[in-house]
Amino acid sequence: MFSKEESAKLRKEFWTSFGKSFPRKWLLYNTKIKGVAFKFQADRKRASVCLDFEHPEEVANELLYDQLLSLKKILESEYLPEVIFDDNFELDNRKIIRRIHVLHEKKFSIHNKNTWRDCYEFFVETMTQFELFYYEYEDFIKQAI
Repeated sequence: MFSKEESAKLRKEFWTSFGKSFPRKWLLYNTKIKGVAFKFQADRKRASVCLDFEHPEEVANELLYDQLLSLKKILESEYLPEVIFDDNFELDNRKIIRRIHVLHEKKFSIHNKNTWRDCYEFFVETMTQFELFYYEYEDFIKQAI
């Protein structure tokens, strides 16, 4: 068991190490669509790469998510076969959002440094594919709103 301080220190070290090991400017919040952002997620039990829909207007969230849903077959067949579409994803703060994500399937814990390297490689491979897909279909996605 880790204290809050030890856990916070490990989380900071995890993300700092990732940034230093793979120095690259990721798309993340720069999608140019309000409330739509790519995210790396890692905690004590799992890691994932996500595309979250948190537009302040629910109608916009729905339209954007549906636009991506219309591209699901392409995303699965050409970029990320293991992608998950979730229109009712609950965040830790209990907020419900729409999320498209890929889970890291190998054993992982942010508290176990021996699992970090596999996670970093998963992050790079998966986010790269997500970004390639997004750049290819960006104009089509933006047509939703």
